[in-house]
Amino acid sequence: MYTFDKRNKKPLGAQVEDELMKYILQEPIEPGHKIPNEFELAEQFGVGRSTIREAVKGLVSRGILEVRRGSGTYVINTNSFEEDPLGFGKMEDKYKMALDLFEVRLMIEPEIAALACKNASREDLKKLKKLCDETEHLYRGGHNHINKDIEFHTCIAHCSKNQVVETLIPVINTAVYTFANLTHRLLKEETLETHRAITSAVLERDSIGARCAMTMHLTYNRQTIIKLMEEREQKR
Repeated sequence: MYTFDKRNKKPLGAQVEDELMKYILQEPIEPGHKIPNEFELAEQFGVGRSTIREAVKGLVSRGILEVRRGSGTYVINTNSFEEDPLGFGKMEDKYKMALDLFEVRLMIEPEIAALACKNASREDLKKLKKLCDETEHLYRGGHNHINKDIEFHTCIAHCSKNQVVETLIPVINTAVYTFANLTHRLLKEETLETHRAITSAVLERDSIGARCAMTMHLTYNRQTIIKLMEEREQKR
C-alpha cells in the first residue's frame, strides 16, 4: 500500500495522479490495455474511490487515459511531461502557471498564425484542415481530444517555417495540457468555433484574420482561467 505525505503541498488527488502515472509506466500497462477498476486502485493506493476518480480525471485530461462507458478505463498514451525540460512541473500553483502561459502565448501565437498564412505549403494546409476536423470529431464525440489539439497548434507552428518558433512548441504544448487539466471541457463550443476560424483564415492566407482568430481563441481560454482563479479564492 502507498503512503502519502500529508505535509506535501500537492493535494492528495494530485499525488495519487502522479503515483498512478508511475504505476502505468512501471507495470507497464501499454496503450490499448485497461487499468484496474477504481475499487482495486482505491485498495492498492489506500485512498477513497473519489480520490481515485479525481486522479483518473487528471490523467484523462493529460491524454493518458480514456474512460469507455461500460468497458473500463484504458491507457491511450504513455508520453507525458515527466521529463519536463522547461521545469514547469516545479511550479506549484497550476492556475497561476496557466495564466502566465496564456500571457506568453498571446505575445507570440497570433503572430505565428499570421506567419503560417504567409509560409504554409499546400500540404501543410491540407494537414491543418484535417487536424481541425479530427479534433472537432473527437471533442463532439466525447473522446479524448487533447493530443489532437496539441497536434493542431503544433501544425500551425510548423506552418510558420520559423526555426525559433519550432523551439517554442513545448511551451504551447504544456499550456494546452495544463488548460485542459484545469478546465475539463468548459469551453467546447468556443474552442471549436475559434479553431475553425483560425483554420479558415490560414487556408485563405488571411494573416489579419488568423491573428484575430488566434487572439480570440486564447482570450476565451485566459478569461476562463481568471474566472476559475476567482472562484477558488472565494472558497478559501
